[in-house]
Amino acid sequence: MTLPVSVIVLTYNEEQNIEACLQSVSGLAEEIFVVDSGSTDTTVARARRFTEKIYQHPFEDYARQRNWAQESLPLKNDWVLHLDADERVSAELAAELRRLFAVPVAAAGLLIARRTMFRGVPIVHGGHYPVYHLRLFRKDIGRCENRLYDQHFIVTGESALIKKGDLINSIDPDIAVWMTKHRRWALLEAREMMTATKTFQGSLSSPDPRMVRRWLKYRVYYRLPLFLRPILYFLYRYIFRAGFLDGWQGTIFHFWQGFWYKMLVDREIYRLKRSL
Repeated sequence: MTLPVSVIVLTYNEEQNIEACLQSVSGLAEEIFVVDSGSTDTTVARARRFTEKIYQHPFEDYARQRNWAQESLPLKNDWVLHLDADERVSAELAAELRRLFAVPVAAAGLLIARRTMFRGVPIVHGGHYPVYHLRLFRKDIGRCENRLYDQHFIVTGESALIKKGDLINSIDPDIAVWMTKHRRWALLEAREMMTATKTFQGSLSSPDPRMVRRWLKYRVYYRLPLFLRPILYFLYRYIFRAGFLDGWQGTIFHFWQGFWYKMLVDREIYRLKRSL
């Protein structure tokens, strides 16, 4: 059964990821679109093995790129699924989506759990799983938030939680490239934090798990002392949320993502505040 869904995948030099990503939705969705922002490797050639619907568009930021794709591509379906090139739809998730779409879906969007695979090892402790993302929704009533970092898709209407199957985020990085990306993201998050902590209107009682996580970030984490909070967060995640159970690869992941990256963000916040 092919679903009445249009898939959109953003790419830039993703030759190591794009085939596995597209393979996971080939035969599942009616159409697949790739929006590339000037790849200089074999990404486009590899993507063409799965779809001819490949478009080029200059990259400004993720929110603008995702919204441009949704508004400008000739999507024929009412439902759209947004993926990153390093993500795959698991077989269990594909089966669950086929079951759900066997009848008309009443919800405006579907929240999907994302599971990280770091160098082939599942990261399921430390509060990192399950983390739900809204990636599949009715295109006319959904779009990406206009934020520098930590953008979510939002819809007008109720979203339902998919309880079976995961979206797999496969990370097997070139460390130098991975660190460069995180340094860039740290600056974006720092800039976003400078205003978001003052304007955020969410609630801890929100039915949307994404908004609960955002409330904890802006109302709890960012009120802790600068440079101390990355240490406390890593200890909370690695010890109290049992991140150590993810093995030695998990230890590397939790350290980089839960301490090193958070420390980079605080460094950028410190610099931004000093420049005011």
